[in-house]
Amino acid sequence: MKYIRYKNSTLAYSDAGNGPAIVLLHGFLENSKMWHDIVPVLLTKYRIVCVDLLGHGETECLGYVHTMEDMADAVHYILHFLQLEKVVLIGHSMGGYVALAFAELYQEKIAGLVLMNSTAREDSEERKVNRDRAILAVKQNYKNAISMSVANLFSEENRARLKKEIEWAKEEALQTPLQGIIAAQEGMKVRKDRRKLLHVSAFPKMLILGKKDPVLNYEENKKYVEGTNVVLVSFEDGHMSHFENKVQLIEHLKGFLKIC
Repeated sequence: MKYIRYKNSTLAYSDAGNGPAIVLLHGFLENSKMWHDIVPVLLTKYRIVCVDLLGHGETECLGYVHTMEDMADAVHYILHFLQLEKVVLIGHSMGGYVALAFAELYQEKIAGLVLMNSTAREDSEERKVNRDRAILAVKQNYKNAISMSVANLFSEENRARLKKEIEWAKEEALQTPLQGIIAAQEGMKVRKDRRKLLHVSAFPKMLILGKKDPVLNYEENKKYVEGTNVVLVSFEDGHMSHFENKVQLIEHLKGFLKIC
């Protein structure tokens, strides 16, 4: 990892390879390590930048609320430092929310956008209540709340098959500081609905959904991209496509990057 100072905090990122730039943005309770099976494949043709988002991995917290715009500005700061003019953003879950905020703020820098197990919709009122409950739970029993949250992201059918991967994801999630967890939950809770951006933007876009995603309703999210130029990829499993559908995911990403 490399480090850069930003607003009296440290941002962590990695930068490797040559060619068109791809920026990988992890999800909530994740960090740049989640891409470890995908980066080597893409490095053969692309320059890959992985960012630890605010309050995650080795990137420090900025405050008690990290909005998606705050996170997007931090990503932009890194890309400006690296003198990258055009990038393809690939964001998993919360990373997708950050990618959408970035695309709205810095549309001229976008060569392509992938929302992976993510959505352009804002939180429903029910989801906001659930985030408040999750904040309370992690304050009361940090380890138990995180372990349960991570396991619940996988489809039920995969929890035995991917036991080793789930344990690894839990260990990484437990490196996330309490402040980072709360600040991200508060930021996701107040994020904007950005479905319009998918309709009006000209750059290539892809939405990857799991039919058994416990977090995102498949039919609901599939519906809002109907009639758009968004490429829809549907997998049979849950929220963690980089584990549950790794081989197919890599093939779809390679195909999409060729049109960006």
